[in-house]
Amino acid sequence: MADAKKLSSLDASFLYLETPEMPMHVGSMAIFRLPDDYKGDFFEDFKAMIASRLHIAPILKSRLEKAPLDIDHPSWVEDDQFDIDRHIFRGSLPAPHDRATLERLVGWIHAKLLNRARPLWEFYVFEGMQNNEIGLYSKMHHACIDGGAGAALTSMIYDISPIPRKVDPPTARKVAREPRDIAANLIDSYQQLWSQPFDAAAAPRTIELPRSGKSDLGSILFDNAMFQIENAIKFASAVPAMLKSVSEVVTKVSDPKSRESLASMVSPPTILNKAISSERSFAGTSVSLSRAKAVAKAAGGKLNDVVLALASGVVRRHLISQGALPNKSLTAAVPISLREEGNTESNNQVFGMICSIATNIEDPKARLEAIIAQSTKAKEMSHPLRAFMPQVSNVSMLGAPILVQVLALLYSRSDLSNVLPPAANITVSNVPGPRQTLYAAGAELLHIFPVSISTHGIALNITVQSYRDQLDFGFVAGANIIPHVQVLCDMLPAEFDALEAAFVPPPAETKSAAE
Repeated sequence: MADAKKLSSLDASFLYLETPEMPMHVGSMAIFRLPDDYKGDFFEDFKAMIASRLHIAPILKSRLEKAPLDIDHPSWVEDDQFDIDRHIFRGSLPAPHDRATLERLVGWIHAKLLNRARPLWEFYVFEGMQNNEIGLYSKMHHACIDGGAGAALTSMIYDISPIPRKVDPPTARKVAREPRDIAANLIDSYQQLWSQPFDAAAAPRTIELPRSGKSDLGSILFDNAMFQIENAIKFASAVPAMLKSVSEVVTKVSDPKSRESLASMVSPPTILNKAISSERSFAGTSVSLSRAKAVAKAAGGKLNDVVLALASGVVRRHLISQGALPNKSLTAAVPISLREEGNTESNNQVFGMICSIATNIEDPKARLEAIIAQSTKAKEMSHPLRAFMPQVSNVSMLGAPILVQVLALLYSRSDLSNVLPPAANITVSNVPGPRQTLYAAGAELLHIFPVSISTHGIALNITVQSYRDQLDFGFVAGANIIPHVQVLCDMLPAEFDALEAAFVPPPAETKSAAE
């Protein structure tokens, strides 16, 4: 199919790892406020606005097309039966129509798998909330998107004024050119390959070989062979950079100080690191962005360090309340974006690191200082490995899709995560968001709480998105591990106050010192 776009190995992995207990979609719970004089039907207005802008994000009208026998990665193709009424729903929020009730519903809906026969996204609009508020729960499969591409979708959904901007309608589709003879294309590509000088200092060399564009088994085998040749050329050109990375890693590992850092990344077993059920609990809360930045500046760290410290303090309090805090510090899996500025492609461009979060330190000040030191070391250790990611993220092996899916299901059903040591204890992610006020269909956006992924062995995920002058925290957990994650969420404001008091003196003290 001419318009088909095959998923990268990284994107497709989110499909293969998905099981009924472990959905691989990400989402958000946005809170809007309607104007007092609003007379329209927000649900219909919002749906009409999205329908008029779907062409801005083609992934929203793309469905999966599997390869025969799952022999290769699936492709995105345009859904010729697309129906927006299968993707945007009017939700029903029972009394007392408040945010706590909405959070419980969001946890329940977030646990449900998306229908792979359709484009992999859904919106639920909840009207009639208190204080003239509207709730919007959205979810999209991680195979489509990561946080960086999500920002591009945000620009499609939201406006910077209460009056929705005019969006130009889609232009007429260009008629696809007849494909040239494959043999002729192969000859051209062969000449292109050998006409390029072998310069190790040059940027990685690329070559585009012809594709059949068809979905029968023979065409898939041919296209995969072309893909493997292209990747081999890219891999060969990247060998010098990869060898340099290997050398840096070996040097770091041989350093005794680095070996201490590696030891700190080993995660102790906790009550949070078990197999999860097919239910989720969710809760959200907010803290001041400017105050968090002031703490980071006073501590000599970054905003992400403060986010890690807040997550550490909350989890520490919870484990103490359960009598289950280990002596060794817990660790966090921290995603790192590899997306270059301005890149809005709807795919995944992420890396990650494991960082100690100093839960074994009681004093909030000393804990944040330890986290700053540990995160710096973790970045140093992981940085050389970045050169491998462009190669690893698109490795393709025929037959791998069905094999990985079988292994993922076996892992899920065997409860191996109950006995294996955890790779990390929790997941903590910080997604930069817009600073200006946003609107959708005339309603002001008040909050956008992320709703992310819980996995077997790492039941708790804390994801943060900045918006205006606030950090919106979204806590999601396997409900069999933390039945009411609101308990942790409620601890966050007090933890933030304690951290702030440790680094930023109150205004009265500052004034007295000046006098």
